[in-house]
Amino acid sequence: MEFFAIGKIVKTIGLRGRLKAVSYIESHDTLRSLEEVYIRKGNDTKGPFTLKNILVRKYTFLVDMEGVEDIEKARAFVGCHMLISSNKLEILPEDEYYWRDITGLKVITENGHVLGSITSVFPTGSNDVYVCSGGEREILLPGIAEVIRTIDIERGVMVVRLLDGL
Repeated sequence: MEFFAIGKIVKTIGLRGRLKAVSYIESHDTLRSLEEVYIRKGNDTKGPFTLKNILVRKYTFLVDMEGVEDIEKARAFVGCHMLISSNKLEILPEDEYYWRDITGLKVITENGHVLGSITSVFPTGSNDVYVCSGGEREILLPGIAEVIRTIDIERGVMVVRLLDGL
């Protein structure tokens, strides 16, 4: 089964096993519709864990899972990643991509110069930023149309136009 990380558990809340996670996804609808999650610690994935309750906040969410009814059991999950089965992901509109699909793409300029590949993605207030490494230097590429010209997931290529200062 293929998994998709939706957040990282950062702490326990209260004494009854509630967990707080920093969200990796923007869609609150996806979070609210969850019925079960998996937990990954290192290379070990456990679950599924049935959700009793999920409370979505702006950048975090709180969860109550069956079988985790006290703080001692909950503490074991702090620092772990919360996952869902990839088939639970919503279909994105055209020209929108999950970070996992962007990571690893080969980056080339419009004139064919290879810059490296996307090693990570992080959000900012207005747009995502793609970290391109492996070339002459690390480049931070803002996820805007003026810079990101095309993305071809099937070919594994992102074509970019470097603006002055990049």
